Amino acid sequence: MDLNSIYSPKRLGIDATQDTRTAYQRDFDRIIFSSGFRRLQNKTQVFPLPGSVFVHNRLTHSLEVASVGRSLGSLVGEFIYKKEKEKLNKESRQFYKHNLYNVISSACLCHDIGNPAFGHSGEDAIASFFEKNESNFKSKFSEKEWTDFIYFEGNANAIRILTQQQSGKSEGGMGLTYATLVSIAKYPCESVARTKGILHRKKFGFFQSEKENFQKIASETQMIQENDKPLIYKRHPFVWLVEAADDICYNIIDLEDSHRLGIIDHDKCVNLLVDLIASLDAKGIDKVKNRLETISDKNEKISYLRAKSIGQLIQNSAKAYENNFELILNGDLDKSLLKLIQEGNNSANEILDKIEEFSVENIYNHHSVVEIENAGFNVMYELLSHFVSPILKQKKSKSEEKAIKLIPNQFLYEDGTDYQKVLGVLDYVSGMTDNYATELYRRIKGIEIGMRR
Repeated sequence: MDLNSIYSPKRLGIDATQDTRTAYQRDFDRIIFSSGFRRLQNKTQVFPLPGSVFVHNRLTHSLEVASVGRSLGSLVGEFIYKKEKEKLNKESRQFYKHNLYNVISSACLCHDIGNPAFGHSGEDAIASFFEKNESNFKSKFSEKEWTDFIYFEGNANAIRILTQQQSGKSEGGMGLTYATLVSIAKYPCESVARTKGILHRKKFGFFQSEKENFQKIASETQMIQENDKPLIYKRHPFVWLVEAADDICYNIIDLEDSHRLGIIDHDKCVNLLVDLIASLDAKGIDKVKNRLETISDKNEKISYLRAKSIGQLIQNSAKAYENNFELILNGDLDKSLLKLIQEGNNSANEILDKIEEFSVENIYNHHSVVEIENAGFNVMYELLSHFVSPILKQKKSKSEEKAIKLIPNQFLYEDGTDYQKVLGVLDYVSGMTDNYATELYRRIKGIEIGMRR
């Protein structure tokens, strides 16, 4: 891929704004001020919300990932600037030195914007609803459209939220640059091409409704097309940085949250993080231990070690990117940057495996997490049951007409195809916060009869 052609400040949609900010800085601001981003404050990251002890939600997680992504973008941008300076034109030198980190940070900021309420449990509920109602609905859709539903994916939904024109709203969604949009495309293929075991096809990256928009994104950023039918692209070089920022944060920060909630013993948490830092920076570990001795507060100790762990993982991820630059540029790397770190460092691999094993056993299967997953699944499933069938019927009963009146106009595509109508329902339901989805569920089920709001 030509480094002068893989980014673009052009936007999907209309953009006549000119000010002192760069196009990529404006992306960050547009995301921050969007309603889709704000709703992440009430979407579960791992542990139930709210609680007496502060833990991360989707919004705080996204902000932290954006911070890590900015650091990665800065390191890699400087690397590309120095290594390829003679091949870069004037605009590209400016971009890699001063703007790549803005692109990566913006992409990190919105990487979870497509996740429905209750996280992966919400995704599972949506997919399950269509799978279990195959006999009622499948005949109304093409094979590709149906596959979009039964494998509903937050990554594809993010592209939809960021790019689609809702009823009565502006063309091009948020109007982000092609550079930012391509950076979140971890799985650049359509749903029928998803294949387990292949990194860039493990899931899918766009619905059929956004296929044309995704092709524009791919064209503007010179993505390498791997296949036409089904449509598959190789990953864009910026994607690895966004993925690494996300991987770094949830590996370390979920551990910190579990410490605050008393799920992991303090000494065990300290030992895991100290060992991880030592495996990544043997020369600097004594300094870390000395500093640790001066901190008496247990939470502050873990916060300090979390910061040092993330700092080292950032440095090592940037180095892994540099060492595999040609493979990344050609779209041929088949491992995440974190996996490369593990493969190249036995000690780090062992510690990160221990952290993952602990997280799976004690965090992701903690009773409070399992409870919210079960509840969330049922809430999302029932909301879809209430809305999908009525939206597809030509002749509706009075109760079905009343159900549709609950859906805001921006999500109604009355003149659209059945596929577009159902996607409108999914836009509404998947965009809900945990609290709003639960409240609406209680009201339509008659569990709670509401006063005028």
